[in-house]
Amino acid sequence: MKLDPSILRTLSLDPATTTVSTHGSSGFNSTAKITTTLPNKTQKHFFMKSAPGKAAEEMFRGEHESLNAIHAVVPSLCPASLATGVSEDGNAFLITDFLDMSSKSRSSSSSAAESQKQQHSGMSLATKLATLHTTPAPTPPGYQKPQFGFPVTTCCGSTPQPNSYNPNWADFYAQNRLQAILTKCEHNHGADSDFRSLVTQVVDKVVPRLLDDAHLNGGKGITPVVIHGDLWSGNAGRGIIGGEGGAVEDVVFDPSAVYGHSEYELGIMNMFGGFGKGFWEEYHRLCPKMEPVGEYGDRVALYEL
Repeated sequence: MKLDPSILRTLSLDPATTTVSTHGSSGFNSTAKITTTLPNKTQKHFFMKSAPGKAAEEMFRGEHESLNAIHAVVPSLCPASLATGVSEDGNAFLITDFLDMSSKSRSSSSSAAESQKQQHSGMSLATKLATLHTTPAPTPPGYQKPQFGFPVTTCCGSTPQPNSYNPNWADFYAQNRLQAILTKCEHNHGADSDFRSLVTQVVDKVVPRLLDDAHLNGGKGITPVVIHGDLWSGNAGRGIIGGEGGAVEDVVFDPSAVYGHSEYELGIMNMFGGFGKGFWEEYHRLCPKMEPVGEYGDRVALYEL
């Protein structure tokens, strides 16, 4: 396997001391591990995704921004993304810190617990996610306060999600998620009047009833926070960010981020399961259910759509 020269230049790597090999698997792209030997004779590893086409370029740009938005708030929760672009061979690429999730790396936490104790964040997945969900999103350039949305289009699976900024969460969710999916479905499969009618009723009646600023959080509305956007048990695990020498951490990957309502994250998490009672108890101690609490289940069900 040969590494494209443009990627070597992007990472400022010496081709004489750098190798690349297939690593892992993905349903959408090729995945590889880049290993380079530094001047001090130590090795550094990177993870790379690549795929042809404009769709892949858009997907990787979204993942690049998503990883770095999460990493900026909780660095131990996910790898940082280092670069994205198009290589000389025409393939789009994404390069991140290497995340070692091998069985060897996971078991090393017990045999090397003392040596890694100072390096470990000391945070569980529930604590990290609660921290992410209680940290206000940054204010985008040109705006006076944080907005709902994201700087770029992101992809949930292979589906692009428009993220144009909106000061109102109910409007954003209705237009940029529900209406956007309806438009995509009609483009791919043709119009269905019954389906359109159902979506329209949810947008016109259910969304404002449950998510209106005047109704939520005692009338104080919602503060945008970073949302992973595709968080289910298959996109979470334990591993070492950066590879050898680090601490085993609870981590997430493959995000499709947005600045949104913290409970929006919980729709996919609840729908696919994999997060136990202890996780939810710890999470909600740190990030309580929003008022009105009695409608929490209805909001999460809405976010499963």
